[in-house]
Amino acid sequence: MDSAESQDAVTETSLELTRLIDLATPFAIRVAVTLRLPELVSGGTTELGPLATATGAHRESLARLLRHLVHIGLFAETEPGNYGLTALSRQLLSEDGKWLRDWLDLEGPGTRMDLAFSGMLHSIRTGTSAYGTVHGTPFWDDYQRNDDLRRFFGGVMVAYAWQTGPVLATEFDWTGARTAIDVGGGHGALLAEIVRANPHLGGEVLDLPAVAPEAEQFLTEAGVAGQISFVPGSFFDPLPPGRDVYLVSRVITDWNDEDAVRILRRCAEAAGDNSRVLVVEVLAGDDHAKQNTSFDLQSLVLLGGQERSVADFEALVDKAGLSLIETRTWPGGLVVVECRPQ
Repeated sequence: MDSAESQDAVTETSLELTRLIDLATPFAIRVAVTLRLPELVSGGTTELGPLATATGAHRESLARLLRHLVHIGLFAETEPGNYGLTALSRQLLSEDGKWLRDWLDLEGPGTRMDLAFSGMLHSIRTGTSAYGTVHGTPFWDDYQRNDDLRRFFGGVMVAYAWQTGPVLATEFDWTGARTAIDVGGGHGALLAEIVRANPHLGGEVLDLPAVAPEAEQFLTEAGVAGQISFVPGSFFDPLPPGRDVYLVSRVITDWNDEDAVRILRRCAEAAGDNSRVLVVEVLAGDDHAKQNTSFDLQSLVLLGGQERSVADFEALVDKAGLSLIETRTWPGGLVVVECRPQ
């Protein structure tokens, strides 16, 4: 390699490093979402002046923001001072993009959760959540006190349930069960999917008392309030005994190994001889996991949790006093670890 080629390689590497450490872009996108720029442009407000008026923004500063957003491809400048949508901004405006718009809103709970990343050094040094270090209140305490955060987080869990619920409701054999309790089930979206497909089931959703109003409203609107009731409580305390199925869905990932075992042990203590405990998770495949390491770090800094493999979950089950019956996987990463009390 001659000196010119060597210099080009150094320059390319430097540019790539600059892109990797760039903070302007993620915050610029969040500002665009918070100001509702995609909606305004889509609705016909495309010129700089009217956009500044509609958003209450400083005109020249908005122009600088839009210049960067055009550079990264979120908008197109169709002519000087006039802007149009691109594939990226159209995706934000799609129905599938609604949850992302809500998450990116700088004035919403999603950004409050993301700011835990600024405490990552604490998490790496201690192995614990950085949320309390950044915000002064541990996440689950804030979750109970902050209505907006609790509703937002619950909505995210509802979206996850819609991904996994239909498969679990129809592909898992529920014929022998009459009662099921979703431990840490939030609003009850997963169990709602299950009982709709299996009307012989009666169900309960157990979660913290603060969740009750949202859960009861959701179950009523979902038309399953007659089949599912809300039970206030903590999965670290003794659980209602003798249910046929104890569901633990997308809960264990939020906790470290010690706490995960405590949760599963409570299920083992409450389950009867003929009961089953189902650990339901969505795991990244090997190829996807290489691109999904940021989610693992998010679990750490936000909640002190972690991503795990199927073998990891099976080991936790054993430590909690449960015997593995079967582990099943479905396309998309859905994993169900079925077990019974030892």
